[in-house]
Amino acid sequence: MTLTRELLRHLPKAELHVHLDGCLRPETMIELAREQRVSLPAETPAELREAMLVKNATSLEDYLERYAVTLAVMQTPAALERIAYEFVMDAARENVRYVEVRYCPALHTPALTLTQAVESPLRGLGRAEAETGVRVGLIICALRTLSPLLSEDLARLAVEYRSAGVVGFDLAGAERGHPARDHRLAFAYALAHGLACTCHAGEANGADSIRQALHDCGAQRIGHGTRLGQDPPLEEYVLEHRIPLEMCLSSNLHTRAVPDVAAHPARRYFDRGCIVTLNTDSRLMDGTDLTQEYWLAHTRLGFDRPGIDRLILNAFESAFLPEPEKSRLIEEIRHELRTIE
Repeated sequence: MTLTRELLRHLPKAELHVHLDGCLRPETMIELAREQRVSLPAETPAELREAMLVKNATSLEDYLERYAVTLAVMQTPAALERIAYEFVMDAARENVRYVEVRYCPALHTPALTLTQAVESPLRGLGRAEAETGVRVGLIICALRTLSPLLSEDLARLAVEYRSAGVVGFDLAGAERGHPARDHRLAFAYALAHGLACTCHAGEANGADSIRQALHDCGAQRIGHGTRLGQDPPLEEYVLEHRIPLEMCLSSNLHTRAVPDVAAHPARRYFDRGCIVTLNTDSRLMDGTDLTQEYWLAHTRLGFDRPGIDRLILNAFESAFLPEPEKSRLIEEIRHELRTIE
């Protein structure tokens, strides 16, 4: 079968690793900046899109500097609600049927209370979910560079809103010099209260970062995990325990986690039997969408239609959803994939 970009756009998809503050529409940024009297690096949508695209970052830390620009216009309840709503509407246009979007509420304080910082995007996500039928979950992130005590507060916040749309807890931010084990009590609280956990690891630091995420923090999925292959026994552990990998091809290229998309380890991990999922990470900064990530997997990593279908199902099967609901959704997607040629 010949795979085209249009066919990939038409296929039902799920996304598990995408940052809300990395997915703003440039047009919206300009409007919000005007309302909030914030300066932006460009004045037109086209120029701003170009300015926000990461091209020459030298590291993850360099890449993350772009977030200061988007966060500057995300400091009101109305802005957070609108951005969350528009994100789902954009995802729906490429037939994303399930998405977990993540962000750190603490980055919207002190302008907002933590309660406002959670309830505002939840309102936007809820409105978009009702209009599109896309199933949406919110993941609350703590940051490695912030206090472990704040991470515990954020874990409690995530648990508090578990019945209102929060589906998971995460640890993000610069890896080097900021070990995940420092935040293990936050993970312990989330897990003890039945909240699923993922963790950024093995993107900008070695395999030990992944080991800490799994063994010290109890993460059930790994965000990125590109450096897993540096530790063969750990790779065997991930394979044996069926731990999903949230892989982001374009983002990993831009953060210098890989030298080229064709050299990305996702293909090798997949061929070994690891649960590889494809994600965008930051649509604005990486100039991508989920269809483009699947297109890269096809054109640069050699995934054929059966492989693409398996990547899609991996994402749905790895969702932080109650098992009965997840099983029904997977059966729907299996049926659709069989009927779309």
